[in-house]
Amino acid sequence: MILIAGPCVIESKEQIFKIAEYLKPYNEKYDFYFKASFDKANRTSLDSYRGPGIDKGLEILNEVKEKFGYKLLTDIHETWQVKKAAEVVDVLQIPAFLCRQTDLLVEAAKTNKIVNIKKGQFMNPADMKYSVLKVLKTRGCNEVSYENSKKYGVWLTERGTTFGYGNLVVDMRSLVIMREFAPVIFDATHSVQMPGGAGGKSSGKREFVPYLSKAAAAVGVDGFFFETHYNPDNALSDGPNMITPEMLKDILKDIDCINKCKEK
Repeated sequence: MILIAGPCVIESKEQIFKIAEYLKPYNEKYDFYFKASFDKANRTSLDSYRGPGIDKGLEILNEVKEKFGYKLLTDIHETWQVKKAAEVVDVLQIPAFLCRQTDLLVEAAKTNKIVNIKKGQFMNPADMKYSVLKVLKTRGCNEVSYENSKKYGVWLTERGTTFGYGNLVVDMRSLVIMREFAPVIFDATHSVQMPGGAGGKSSGKREFVPYLSKAAAAVGVDGFFFETHYNPDNALSDGPNMITPEMLKDILKDIDCINKCKEK
């Protein structure tokens, strides 16, 4: 099972190393990727914290790789960031609002890195095949299928659909639909986000993360994405929907149990 975990954004080197330490038990048990963003380019407010920037952020992530031996995942927002990020990380993540951005998808596809495309909150899951095809065609494959995407390194991630009034809803059918095109990751923490909100900050309800995670495991996915922080209530981004390491431990126990039952 693929497991992606780590904080929303790099707040400091100390913060990143502390969270990375908490996640050590999962590196041997799962196909583990440590996630952190060097820049959050789609914050609600101009005054919101965005991160240390690409150069300092990648420097910190590279130190995590050297110290812990983790594979890394980070977001890219513009084409010029691709080559720099690809020198350090193992997975280039296309943010949800950019999932149809042809130039960004093609530039990411020109690297030898896995490309993880997050389904836009506005997207029909069936239409994500065309984003996948942009990457596959760039890599010399003209047919969209789960097997081809696995071979050529393309993932899709579900993170909910805009319902209105600052809420998201996860239609579990989307997991089945998108899994025809590529391995599917369920983003359990962003799926409980409540975009926008009072004071120019997004909110969220992390108490629903365990329930959605178990539902996704029962439906069947290739992996899970959990933004994790030791003190989410004081995090500089996405705090209300991030979970603690203790919550992650309990959730993974339930997921493992469901997966074992499905294997019988």
